[in-house]
Amino acid sequence: MLAAYAVSQSQTDPLSGLEVGERPDPEPRDGWVVVDLKACALNHHDVWSLRGVGLPADRLPMVLGCDGAGIDPEGNEVLVHAVIPSDGWQGDETLDPRRTLLSELHDGTLATKVAVPRGNLVPKPAELSWEQAVCLPTAWLTAYRMLFTNAGVQPGGTVLVQGAAGGVATALIQLGSAAGYRMWVTSRDEAKGAAALSLGADRVFAAGERLPARVDAIMETVGAATWSHSVNSLNPGGTIVISGATSGDAPAKAELTKIFFKQLRVIGSTMGSRAELERLANFVVAQGIDPVIDSVHPLANAREGFARMVDGQVTGKVVFTT
Repeated sequence: MLAAYAVSQSQTDPLSGLEVGERPDPEPRDGWVVVDLKACALNHHDVWSLRGVGLPADRLPMVLGCDGAGIDPEGNEVLVHAVIPSDGWQGDETLDPRRTLLSELHDGTLATKVAVPRGNLVPKPAELSWEQAVCLPTAWLTAYRMLFTNAGVQPGGTVLVQGAAGGVATALIQLGSAAGYRMWVTSRDEAKGAAALSLGADRVFAAGERLPARVDAIMETVGAATWSHSVNSLNPGGTIVISGATSGDAPAKAELTKIFFKQLRVIGSTMGSRAELERLANFVVAQGIDPVIDSVHPLANAREGFARMVDGQVTGKVVFTT
């Protein structure tokens, strides 16, 4: 099968370890099935894997990718849920301490075929194209859990998204706007700020700018660079939901005094469950949301999509078709 896979790792030149070519077809274990993929999509997780973060070198070569949509062995159109629980785990798979994502222990979705547990398949709504559907399993699922499971904000409340571009940020803006939240966004780039407004953001502010009012929740994926701004921008009793730390995880000031005095909640959020992915897909259809797609490439040209992400050019999802 054709696949995009990691053969080596480099912090400074991640693309040097990327190969696009033939790999053996997957052979499913008991309880697993092979999905013929119609589309797959890129995440920052894939670039981090090429940098040597989260993917041990002794597991190379590894097919990359967490986002996939295709046809199951019975001919059903499906989304692939990328969180793989350990054998025998019961309950929310994201809480399994031994869970993995596709492309960490098992080959991922940047291929024409992928093997997954049968229980990880979610029906693809007929209303969504392959390109739209494949946006959902990772970045959009992460955003869905951040907003609707962990933020604790009622419709009409104000939510700040730190950073305006990328798959999670654009999903947060589109989902929050559709749900009736007032969505505010920070951005270092004027063009990306304008794009956020077109997606449904109510206001855009410069990174670190003092806000005209405090907010009910903050969606934090930036980390150290925005941490103090996040703490200082919350209403008492408000919530910071963290799903990433692209600028580092060691802020200059922890702001602990403000956190306990204002009774702020700090909640970690990682991906989402299979049930949440199914609800997300239904919500996107019901609200008529069109996920933002940065670009679409044939899988054979996957290197072009990776280069866009490494260069920081991406707004929305980079999608590959098989």
